[in-house]
Amino acid sequence: MTVSADSKQRLLDAAETLFAERGFHATSTRQITAAAGVNLAAVNYHFGTKDGLIAAVFERFLRPVNAERLLALDALEAPDLEPDLEAIITAFVAPPFRARGARDQHVERAMRLYGRIHSAPEAHAHAIFVQQFDTVRKRFESAFARALPNLPRRELHWRMHFLIGAMAQTLADPERLCALSGGACDPYDVEATLERLVPFLTAGMRAASLPTQRAGGARKRSGNGTTRRASSRKTRSRSSRSRFTRTRRARRSS
Repeated sequence: MTVSADSKQRLLDAAETLFAERGFHATSTRQITAAAGVNLAAVNYHFGTKDGLIAAVFERFLRPVNAERLLALDALEAPDLEPDLEAIITAFVAPPFRARGARDQHVERAMRLYGRIHSAPEAHAHAIFVQQFDTVRKRFESAFARALPNLPRRELHWRMHFLIGAMAQTLADPERLCALSGGACDPYDVEATLERLVPFLTAGMRAASLPTQRAGGARKRSGNGTTRRASSRKTRSRSSRSRFTRTRRARRSS
């Protein structure tokens, strides 16, 4: 590895660690270069800007994971195959879990960073992250829509949001499950995790959607309730004014 390539690698490692620990906004390029043991100009030389460095940190982890996702999805979308919802979900969630199964330091740092993006997102960094994820999101959204043709697109967005949240939580905070289960559950066992997570997510994606009439009725009832409450307040106000007027008249007549 050349000196230039080595300094780039050290910058990525340092940035990944500091971003995961402190957040993106709170971490300066000076802190990153100090941790990496390189001069301040190295960030501009290798990445152009701090945003370029953030994008490179995301890409280093997401690129192989997303490539594996798309490769698996390509195989599922062969012309002679019917859409298989469980297989599509597996294609989406399995690659990051299998990457974490390697248990190397880079992956562990990336998982902490992944957890920060989802649990305490900073708008600017999250926008950079979403750009890295956009192609994969669109491909899988289309695949889910084909597998669930009767599901309204709005409901599909809700369910993909829940799917990503469950996956991200399980990836980013495995120690919580260990603590909650008293050690009975091992979230580091990749295949055992997928055997439980994939059927759970499949059932959620297949669940009956809210009836349109029921959803509209709920809003209507809420609106009627608001109207009734406002009407009740007006009635009470008129009643109070009437009592006040009668009291003043009685006093004058006496």
